[in-house]
Amino acid sequence: MSHIQGYRRPSFAFIAASWCALFAGVIAYLLGLWNAGMQLNEKGYYFAVLVLTLYAAVSLQKSVRDRLEGVPVTGLYYGITWAALLTGIALLCIGLFNASFTLSEKGFYGMSFALSAFAAIAVQKNTRDLDAAKSATAPDFSVETRDRDISAA
Repeated sequence: MSHIQGYRRPSFAFIAASWCALFAGVIAYLLGLWNAGMQLNEKGYYFAVLVLTLYAAVSLQKSVRDRLEGVPVTGLYYGITWAALLTGIALLCIGLFNASFTLSEKGFYGMSFALSAFAAIAVQKNTRDLDAAKSATAPDFSVETRDRDISAA
């Protein structure tokens, strides 16, 4: 990771806000499902859509970041992550459009879903930035550096 330059360590406030937003979004969404008067299969549908979207959002953020850092990412995987994210969003929209919820309930699920997805991306970004900042300041103990130092001596 020596090719990573220019990444600054995210502030504690941004890290804490990202984690709080993720927990707030996921917990609100799950509490809404828990208290909803719908059948268990409907609750499972909305839960699976949330899990799919969170995984796809994190995977897409990782793929984009890997490409920016020069780490090879196949076009197929990159396309699949976009397809999974868009599928999760579309499934939630279709489910909410066809649900017999009040508009405030639909808005609640939509906003907690969006908050969760955005926060998952922010948490993944923070994780990568922390890792990059740590590797930029850590001594290089790689085999190439050791061999170069030995041959120079």
